[in-house]
Amino acid sequence: MARQPEGPITLAIDIGGTGIKAILLDARGKPISERERVDTPHPATPDAMLEIFDREAGALGTFDRVSVGFPGVVKRGATLTAHNLDEQWIGFDLQNVLARRWKKPVRVANDSAVQGFAAIQGKGVELVITLGTGFGSSLFTEGHLVPGLELAHHPWRKQTYEDYLGKKGLEKYGRKRWNKYLEKAIAQLEALFNYDHLYIGGGNAMKISFALPKHVTRIPNEDGLLGGAALWR
Repeated sequence: MARQPEGPITLAIDIGGTGIKAILLDARGKPISERERVDTPHPATPDAMLEIFDREAGALGTFDRVSVGFPGVVKRGATLTAHNLDEQWIGFDLQNVLARRWKKPVRVANDSAVQGFAAIQGKGVELVITLGTGFGSSLFTEGHLVPGLELAHHPWRKQTYEDYLGKKGLEKYGRKRWNKYLEKAIAQLEALFNYDHLYIGGGNAMKISFALPKHVTRIPNEDGLLGGAALWR
């Protein structure tokens, strides 16, 4: 007989500006299903995306609880910003909406925070940034998340971090200049946070062409899903 997965089973959802991914995880955060992926709809309204969540959950099967990584500021399960989605997400109580919809316990956090939970060592000051459609960030001290951090739209140089390092910045400036801006941003962030380690994730992390310092590590994009079980620790 096949070994039964260690429960409870977590449905982990990672919401991005270009794709919505989902997977089932056992209690240790190990995948026990294939990954589902659907393109993010346009417009990316809550109603349109909730329908996608339903389809992905139905395709994956039975689960006991839900973790969601959302690309924006999240407080008490509500989404407060959504720069790369639809403005209807601003102030949307996603955690309670999904809990009522599926009759399961749900926890929602910033997507970079979820990815960080899968990557961090839990020692000292650890910063996570994600390079994707936008520019995500999360900060941890001794393994504890510092809530509410949002570096993407903080003024930097003549614009913001996201303007230079998000998808639009990569397309506007080209890969060579984008890398130069990223290298300068890393130096600026170290001076600001004095972190012990920096983790870089997101789909565009693979486009980094310069040598990273020893205390800076690229992490796989899949960590955005695998960190879902950590929200229940």
